[in-house]
Amino acid sequence: MNKPIVYLIGAGPGDPGLITVRGKSCLERSDVVLYDYLANHRLLEYAPPHAELIYAGKVGGAHNREQGQINELIVAKAREGKVVARLKGGDPFVFGRGGEECEALVEASIPFEIVPGVTAGIGAAAYAGIPLTHRDVTTSVAFVTGHEHPDKGNSEIDWEKLSLGSGTVVFYMGVRNLTQITANLIHHGRSPETPVALIRWGTRPEQEVLTGTLADIAGKARKVSFKPPAITIVGEVVNLRESLRWFDNRPLSGKGILVTRSVDQSSEFSGLLREKGGTVFECPTISIISPLESSELDGAIATLSSFDWLILTSVNAVSHFFQRLTASTLDSRAIGRCKVAAVGPKTAEALRSHGIIADLVPTDYKAEGVVDALRRLGIDGKKILYPRGDRARETIRTELTALGAEVAAPVAYCNVLPAGVPPEILEALEKKLIHCVTFTSSSTVRNMAELVGENRLLHLLEGVIIAAIGPITAASCRDLGLEVHIEPKKYTLEMMTDAIAHHFSD
Repeated sequence: MNKPIVYLIGAGPGDPGLITVRGKSCLERSDVVLYDYLANHRLLEYAPPHAELIYAGKVGGAHNREQGQINELIVAKAREGKVVARLKGGDPFVFGRGGEECEALVEASIPFEIVPGVTAGIGAAAYAGIPLTHRDVTTSVAFVTGHEHPDKGNSEIDWEKLSLGSGTVVFYMGVRNLTQITANLIHHGRSPETPVALIRWGTRPEQEVLTGTLADIAGKARKVSFKPPAITIVGEVVNLRESLRWFDNRPLSGKGILVTRSVDQSSEFSGLLREKGGTVFECPTISIISPLESSELDGAIATLSSFDWLILTSVNAVSHFFQRLTASTLDSRAIGRCKVAAVGPKTAEALRSHGIIADLVPTDYKAEGVVDALRRLGIDGKKILYPRGDRARETIRTELTALGAEVAAPVAYCNVLPAGVPPEILEALEKKLIHCVTFTSSSTVRNMAELVGENRLLHLLEGVIIAAIGPITAASCRDLGLEVHIEPKKYTLEMMTDAIAHHFSD
């Protein structure tokens, strides 16, 4: 049993990849996670299934809980014998009120550990292509709150020293006070022509950067309704952004991409799109489950040595076939002399994880490609096992049977509808925050239409780019009345991602 302890973890400025190894480890052992508004919710996935998740954030000064209440809650959960992860945006000790929380823990005699995080001033600046120090520009930097405690009668900021004594100045939480900040800096000697950058949602795909000078940045921000959360960088280093910009000029920067794959298969595709700068929305339209009855597949596995070919058309087929193989107390050796055909490189890769190298990987990654490849090899009189999805097309079974093969096609997995489309996805479609919808199988197309309703889906997708992974999926889109704008030459997620990036780069 874990001993009670509180981990104050810096979640970083937004990109979940910036969490430290130690921070991830502490989340993984937690019983309770108290998280802030600025902590990326994807980090909550590291918490164990049993962990209690408690939101303790604030938006624009509107508190979900007051700081005193948060302190009391952390102490109370620890006193229950829990391992508490206090997940805070940025770094706990940089304008994060982590010191106050630690003082409460010391007073309550509760052990704690500080896990530093990447603070927004450093992370957001780096992702905007702005080095806070540069040997040819400045060797000093100051971090300042742009939102002092409202109970203070006078500012504790020494504006004169700040204006003249620091090369780069980084203000946290200062967008609402931008007019006063710029006026104070100019009044105390900083040149009105000093470059300024505002960075909103720094390090996230939706990052926005607005540049100007002390003289005009406040007006520019008002004109475009630039809102928090944001940091403000003042100094000549801002001029380096155009030459060092690397994050928000990627091909899919500012583009919302909807991924419709199943939950357990979406992460790879989503990761590829995020690498290109896309803001990914995940809406699983498929749930893959085992069939209620597996006796037909189990019977085929019991006589596996009698088959000449085993055809596996997807990663799902590989996974569920080997699940039943294991359930029959067998392993890869049971395949014996049987040759194996894999449709697509991902299926072949999944096979290799079981120690099997495919004898045949057709160059055309669809059912017709399998049939053509086996026709050339000659399969008259051959016995073929084809574990399939319950909604698979009949092409392989009917065409190979017509060529003289004996085909057993037991259902290995079932494609079922999820409970529904998340409300936030529908809202994003309504608000046109999604610029491209991706379909990676005919099932994703049909299921999306069934979940949303055909007419409503067609309305929601007006003006939205449609990407289909191959001709069969594209045909299903067109049958629904959708125009397909993107279709990669090879039917892989990598090629799909490249095709989407190319489309938005033109």
